[in-house]
Amino acid sequence: MGECTCGGNHKHDNLIPMIGVITDIRTETPDVKTFRVVGRDGKKLFEHMPGQCAMVSVPGVGEAMFSITSSPTNKEFQEFSIKRCGSLTDVLHGMNPGDEITVRGPYGNAFPVETALKGENLLFIAGGIGLAPLRSVINYVLDNRENYGTVEILYGSRSADDLVQLEEIQQVWCKTEGVDVYLTIDREQEGWDGHVGFVPSYLKEIGFTTNKKVLVCGPPIMIKFVLAGLTEMGFTKEQIYTTLELRMKCGIGKCGRCNIGSKYVCKDGPVFRFDEIDELPPEY
Repeated sequence: MGECTCGGNHKHDNLIPMIGVITDIRTETPDVKTFRVVGRDGKKLFEHMPGQCAMVSVPGVGEAMFSITSSPTNKEFQEFSIKRCGSLTDVLHGMNPGDEITVRGPYGNAFPVETALKGENLLFIAGGIGLAPLRSVINYVLDNRENYGTVEILYGSRSADDLVQLEEIQQVWCKTEGVDVYLTIDREQEGWDGHVGFVPSYLKEIGFTTNKKVLVCGPPIMIKFVLAGLTEMGFTKEQIYTTLELRMKCGIGKCGRCNIGSKYVCKDGPVFRFDEIDELPPEY
């Protein structure tokens, strides 16, 4: 008679949805909320690494892939920062603590925090909701501070109201030794006394030295001009990483809707070094 595998010793299968309970919801911006999720047993659903994604579903409504924005160093829960932009996200934004969703994952590869990035100076560049996937990496680095060099964070959004995780940025990141944070908004706004201007322009204005690895995430047009700016400043594509998780669909390489040239975002990514992307889609 075979050994019973219905207990707790079987291997986690990322194709099987797990029931997640929303325990906290933070309003980040007018159209972004961060959802804190645990299992019905009150524990973290599964382990992941920075940059990986998960499929979040509301049964009867739909499902979509989202970055896991909490760091794997957090052993109590996982978080997802979700922008309201469709039927599924409309329903999610209408939920309350105690409501249940389903989550499966993790999917995709991760930023190489334990290999290529370890021991390096790091520059994070984000625009708008693009901070969400980088937040996991930033907090992982800060929780393992002795393993990395200097940390610089350049983050911009349309307005001060659209800056995601602003409280964490101001209360944690800005106060951590060896971390420099540069914030900018696109246009002048009453009550904002910080920098005004687009991220690619501010990047060249600051003039970062090239002795570091760079992690970039944001709208496609921002990534395009940031990459051009970094190249102009002397960075090579081998120094720069990005994530294309917004192109992920099924997450397992079956639907074929995420291919970029010869690569599949879900199987080869979503994290890529820029020299690994041999053919960017038109919007990039």
